[in-house]
Amino acid sequence: MTVTDTLTPEAPAPGPARAPRRPGPGARALRWIRRNLVVLAGGAALVYMLLPNAVVMLFSFNKPAGRFNYEWRTFSTDAWTNPCGVADLCGSLGLSLQIAALSTLFATVFGTCAAFALARYRFRGKSTANSLIFLPMAMPEVVMGASLGTLFLNMRVGFGFVTILIAHIMFCLSFVVVAVKARVMSMDPRLEEAARDLYAGPVQTFLRVTLPLAAPGIAAGAMLSFALSFDDFIITQFNAGPSTVTFPMFVWGAAQRGVPVQVNVIGTAMFLIAVAVVLGGQIAANRRRRNR
Repeated sequence: MTVTDTLTPEAPAPGPARAPRRPGPGARALRWIRRNLVVLAGGAALVYMLLPNAVVMLFSFNKPAGRFNYEWRTFSTDAWTNPCGVADLCGSLGLSLQIAALSTLFATVFGTCAAFALARYRFRGKSTANSLIFLPMAMPEVVMGASLGTLFLNMRVGFGFVTILIAHIMFCLSFVVVAVKARVMSMDPRLEEAARDLYAGPVQTFLRVTLPLAAPGIAAGAMLSFALSFDDFIITQFNAGPSTVTFPMFVWGAAQRGVPVQVNVIGTAMFLIAVAVVLGGQIAANRRRRNR
């Protein structure tokens, strides 16, 4: 036996293996929150944005005791059965729908043409045009509304339906251009080249290939334009005549003497229609993907 052998300690006998320690409920909850933090933040933001719509929907079934519909009293469907029970409410709503539909039509047509020109062609002043497109989006509505109102005054144009329509078209045009341009720039030009190689004419290529590919961007721009036009108050206030009252102007005027419950009914109906349109588009898109 050597000296080294005498100094080496004996290894301890192996004992039973210990089971891994399971994390407590708090640690498991914290780990789950970390994994789903992005989903939780998105859900919280969605709830925050939809909470005012939920309040408007709830108070559309209220029967207030006085003129102001700010406190819950009694459940009632009277406002839903008679949404035009308030004077000038449906008239202002119809005017807003007309202006929104016409401004959406013109802004979508002009904006689509401008988006294709900016995305597909080279011309002098293109960079300047790209910069000017964003001005109405970045400019405060007060500035744009006052500028257009001053222009109409200098041109001695009577304020009314036409001036509101022109102002809304100019306001919505930039949003349509941005939405359609983003879609056009993401399109594959080889698909159009393939259509021309298969002896398709310019018009047939545009109708069969280009337009269907750009349709999602055009639809997004049109829906955004309609929502902005229907909801606008500041630009409309600067360019409306004394006898021209849109739905946002009616709500603003009614707020001084008591907002009727029918306003909540109209707001809820518009919100539900918008949700139905979006869901319908998603369902149609999913069906097209499955059929492919």
